[in-house]
Amino acid sequence: MNLEKLIILAIILAILTLGESDPEIVVINQGGSQYNVTNLSDFNNNLNATFAQLRDELNAGKYFATAEQPRGSDSAYSMVQCRKYLSSADCIACFTAAESLIRKFSPANGARVVYLGCSLRYESSNFFDQSTQEGRFGSCGNQTASDATAFQTAVSGLLADLQVATPKINGFFAASKRAVGESSNEVYAIAQCVESISESGCRDCLQVAYGNINRCLTSTVGWAVDVGCFLRYSESPFFADNQTTDITPFLKTGGSSKKKAIIGGTVAGGISLLLTALFVWLILSRKRMITQKGNILDVTELQGPINYRYKDLVSATRKFSEENKLGEGGFGEIYKGALNNGKVVAVKKLSIGLSRRIISDFENEVKLISNVHHRNLVRLLGCCSKGPELLLVYEFMANSSLDKFLFGERRGTLNWKQRYDIILNTARGLAYLHEDFHVCIIHRDIKPSNILLDDDFQPKIADFGLARLLPDNQSHLSTKFAGTLGYTAPEYAIHGQLSEKVDTYSYGVVVLEIISGKKSTELKDTDDYLLKRAWKLYENDLHLELIDESLDPNKYTQEEAKKVVEIALMCTQASAASRPTMSEVVVLLRSKGSLENKPIITRPIFIDPETRVRGESSTSTTSSVSNATASITDVSGR
Repeated sequence: MNLEKLIILAIILAILTLGESDPEIVVINQGGSQYNVTNLSDFNNNLNATFAQLRDELNAGKYFATAEQPRGSDSAYSMVQCRKYLSSADCIACFTAAESLIRKFSPANGARVVYLGCSLRYESSNFFDQSTQEGRFGSCGNQTASDATAFQTAVSGLLADLQVATPKINGFFAASKRAVGESSNEVYAIAQCVESISESGCRDCLQVAYGNINRCLTSTVGWAVDVGCFLRYSESPFFADNQTTDITPFLKTGGSSKKKAIIGGTVAGGISLLLTALFVWLILSRKRMITQKGNILDVTELQGPINYRYKDLVSATRKFSEENKLGEGGFGEIYKGALNNGKVVAVKKLSIGLSRRIISDFENEVKLISNVHHRNLVRLLGCCSKGPELLLVYEFMANSSLDKFLFGERRGTLNWKQRYDIILNTARGLAYLHEDFHVCIIHRDIKPSNILLDDDFQPKIADFGLARLLPDNQSHLSTKFAGTLGYTAPEYAIHGQLSEKVDTYSYGVVVLEIISGKKSTELKDTDDYLLKRAWKLYENDLHLELIDESLDPNKYTQEEAKKVVEIALMCTQASAASRPTMSEVVVLLRSKGSLENKPIITRPIFIDPETRVRGESSTSTTSSVSNATASITDVSGR
């Protein structure tokens, strides 16, 4: 009898323990794309398959998983992540709840649900390496800590340490706690990044998240979320003591304890001499690959930019002669050059003043830009910072820039398919810069002269990343103007507000130029600039009057032409938030048929392209304009 009582008591305790389990199904962020899939049946089949794969991974004990189904007309990509302090059962319960909620966003081509305990996201294109994205946020509790000053100090220090340690920890997860002042109270915090991004991507994301949560630090609870990470703290424990991570080894200069263990083991193992010899041999071999008897070689397989000698580039460009000059842009002149090994390159002389800080920034940015590899971005081969001017060396593009084919000597030679491919692939290049590279790069000066064409007339965007060299620049907000009016978004030209949507606006203007063959600054008989004329035609359902008359109407459909005009106008809407992301533009361009499920397109703001904005900094609602005020037309919806 006593044994039966003990068994019953054990069962009751187990049930009570299970009842106390909390999968933390509290929604802190949710949302869906404003664009719909083209084939809902195909997409749902693919999405269901990815969710089934994710569930299998979680059932196998994992806390992070990705799945993809690229079949059919609408691909599906999904990702789930649970906080590692949850039990496996709670992780699956959280996923089940997230899966149920996220389906409410159908037929959107992308959606996310973030709970305290887990997050689930799906898209119609691959997003697994995204770390940050515009629009994420932090949230604070409504109760202030009893000793706000001591609490803020403890939270700030703990979150700062988690920022440093978490990217170095395998699995990108850390849970830690810290005493609050001299009291017996403690604060608890976790940091977590998705496991499909890089260490630097995790670090960048947590930096953004910390900035978003920073205003909360006197509140007893707070959290911040971005596409690549999650940060949370509380005065109450939400993970067990045995789940605490020792982050101390990861805070020391020189890297993680794992790296130190490898170094220590190598030294103690008695094979360091062999490794040293091998290392020296590799270095010498690399030097021989880069230079042989003073000749510059093309070493594209090496990581990082090649450091060219100034005198070699002077010789390659024939002392920067006028006959070798290819053009001149906002950042300097560019010349054709032939290296000693016969390789033809393009050499840009940057018109940026030299200073110790500028040179340091230049070298850091070149390292970043040289690792940007995409078929629709011009490849940076190397640089030179050891001369009277800063020089960049790019791959040479035989067909020069797009503006020559739209407005120059080769005007009218591009057919509809070529133009459509240029429109689509330029969008792909921008989407990579904004969303797929581990650092978001905003171009700031998208225009036809910065879109180069290769031998097959495929576009490659040039000059990306150079605006980051401007003084006082920040990645997402700068009052330093760098752009070309007629292509520049009004919020940037007038207010100095910078985001990825600035490039989206410029892209929309360029699309109108590509399909019309007209410059954005070129007046028509009605005294309307291109964007204003395009809007008027759209309002009257006369899209096709915008299409270049030199194009053969038998080579494109009216439906396709109207769709391109509408996408361009979606990109130039007055509200930056209403403009699509560049990855969404790619989806829209690839979709078949018209934009049946498109949102209402709102009227652009029209700025007189002849106005010139100067480079002075301004935080007011107007910028210094050359003896004029930018002409702005009132915004109204269609």
